[in-house]
Amino acid sequence: MNRRYRIVVVGGGVTGLMAATLLAKGEQRDALDITLIDAAPRPVFSLDNDVDLRVSAIAAGTADLFDSVGAWDYAAATRVSPYTSMRIWDESDTPESASALRFDADEFAARQLGFIVENVLLQDVLLYQLDKTAAALRFESRIRALRRKPHRYDVELESGQTLSADLLIGADGARSFVRSSVGIDVNEWPYEQTAFVTHLRPEKPHGGIAWQRFLRGGPLGILPLDDGRVSVVWSTSPEQAQAALAADDEETGRLISDASDYVLGELVLAGPQGAFPLCARHAVSYVLPNLALIGDAAHAIHPLAGQGANLGLQDAAELAAQVSRALAEGRHPGDRPVLRRYERARKGANATMLHFMTGLNRLFATDSKLIGAIRSAGMRAFNRSGPIREQAVKVALGVD
Repeated sequence: MNRRYRIVVVGGGVTGLMAATLLAKGEQRDALDITLIDAAPRPVFSLDNDVDLRVSAIAAGTADLFDSVGAWDYAAATRVSPYTSMRIWDESDTPESASALRFDADEFAARQLGFIVENVLLQDVLLYQLDKTAAALRFESRIRALRRKPHRYDVELESGQTLSADLLIGADGARSFVRSSVGIDVNEWPYEQTAFVTHLRPEKPHGGIAWQRFLRGGPLGILPLDDGRVSVVWSTSPEQAQAALAADDEETGRLISDASDYVLGELVLAGPQGAFPLCARHAVSYVLPNLALIGDAAHAIHPLAGQGANLGLQDAAELAAQVSRALAEGRHPGDRPVLRRYERARKGANATMLHFMTGLNRLFATDSKLIGAIRSAGMRAFNRSGPIREQAVKVALGVD
């Protein structure tokens, strides 16, 4: 009789759910017993609820990943906001200037560049797929301790139950309990910025365009929502973010309208608000024997390009592919050489994106007139660069 391996995924966010779904619906599913655990209640999406504050920019290639597990059609028919264009400009310029960056889907023979989707909807569609598999879902289950055993981990829950894992997958976010419990160090680079997040109703139609204006204090992202509103992520000083939170609705709308240079006219506050400090993080190691980190547990980057969710989902896809490959070869999915193949495939790419986003944020935050002139010249050159521009868009689309 062929051996069955026990996989425990810690974290019921989008990344953890994707890893569990790919494994539970994969070619080697009959060789796996999969359990997903999360301390929070099971997320529930309802069209009766307002658009949630937490949304993600999902690249076209990432949407294909959801489609591969049967989860995209329902999401797309429910409440997804495609964007067909992007406009990126510096505060010293205008969106129509020669140094502003413009990307249009039809330029790259694509129907859209990506989609703005509520995280809870992505969780919901993946849970629907998981419910049709043999995977066990354990929400509202807190971990008391992780214990390393020969060739496995024991996961002790606060309920007193212990789960054994031939492979433990840490998908439990930037403050990962799994990562800290097993002693994996993480490098951190604080941005000295706080992201202020809210929804607003613009005076002018957003037209399915994603806007980004680089300000000295940090970038302002304006993302189109399906109902005509926009979701705003304003990476700014902690003081400015707190001022926006403390202001009344009219003043908050005026602050963000000013920051956007009124590209969509007056913006009127029309949704919840939140703020969170920004910090880049990168785990020193992604894997140990019988353990792998994915998503924010392994890396966290600046939100200015909306790549965080896409990187985490690419982690999930790569890890699932390596586990499937190992099982097909008759190997233990928790062996370190197997997991190192996943780490080699993802760690360098994630580090490159992390440091590129950090450098880009710093480049636009400088007050130097010389750097500003060089920056503008570089953006104009990028617009005319041909293959370089095309390659950059392929990475952003998730089809590279």
